[in-house]
Amino acid sequence: MNRIARWQIAIFLAPALLIYASFSAWPLLDTLGLGFFSTDEAGQQHFAGLANYYKLLLDPQWSDGFWNAMGNNVEFFFIHMLVQNPIGLLLAALLSLKGVRFAKSYQTLLFLPTLLSVVIIGFIWQLILSPLWGVAESLLAQVGLAEHFQPWLGEEGSALLTLALISVWQFIGIPMMLIYAALIAIPEEVIEAARVEGASAWRIFWQIRLPLILPTLGLVTILTYVGNFNAFDLIYSVKGALAGPNYSTDILGTYFYRTFFGYQSQIGSPTMGAAVATLMFLVILAGVGVYFFAVQRRLQRHAF
Repeated sequence: MNRIARWQIAIFLAPALLIYASFSAWPLLDTLGLGFFSTDEAGQQHFAGLANYYKLLLDPQWSDGFWNAMGNNVEFFFIHMLVQNPIGLLLAALLSLKGVRFAKSYQTLLFLPTLLSVVIIGFIWQLILSPLWGVAESLLAQVGLAEHFQPWLGEEGSALLTLALISVWQFIGIPMMLIYAALIAIPEEVIEAARVEGASAWRIFWQIRLPLILPTLGLVTILTYVGNFNAFDLIYSVKGALAGPNYSTDILGTYFYRTFFGYQSQIGSPTMGAAVATLMFLVILAGVGVYFFAVQRRLQRHAF
């Protein structure tokens, strides 16, 4: 590649790099640096080293809320992993079969909630599950299950699970479509050869189709991880910044919001908020790193 070609590539990439540096890289670096400062009563910032991180991880005044949010976030993620992704795999496998009537219509209907605003989704499900004017109790009564209805969004033991299932319902179309695309990309000759050998549809799926889409399943897993540890909008739109009842639905996103901006009697602290954001970044980075260095390499060796 000659010098002129290199300059042309540099000029072509310069606008994108400038935008990325201005709106993504620089704010990230600034946030990482801000976490090492503290704010005094006069509003002045002073270098504090790791003091903010010590408070978040070890000082009960801050750490209780942080570890509660971290635990809830882990639970929120595992509910998606154990419910959303297996159902997405099942739906994709069914829709990829030959002869399924109205398959495209089913795909559209299943993917449609993903396109809706999270605020709208939260408001609709609040109306559905409300014990005062919601329709959930009457729908359960029609199938003889009225006695099982509870104010699930208002109880500490069930609020987080309910919100996670609402999120699963909204976003299940994403893993479904990714897995579906991987399934239909499998060469038909491979499937036909297995049929000629007398393999059943069940055996073809488990021994041929599933191993061939493992890289896609890994991608779906890491996207689920990043998306859930960045989650905020559904919890905020349904339960507010306090993530009630009694912080039982509090996750890292809502904890960061209250810490940085303040809420009601809690005064916001940009420096402590930056420390929370940095820890969120490190948690996500650690998960992505484990995936790429421990999982992705094995999947590539398996594929090739």
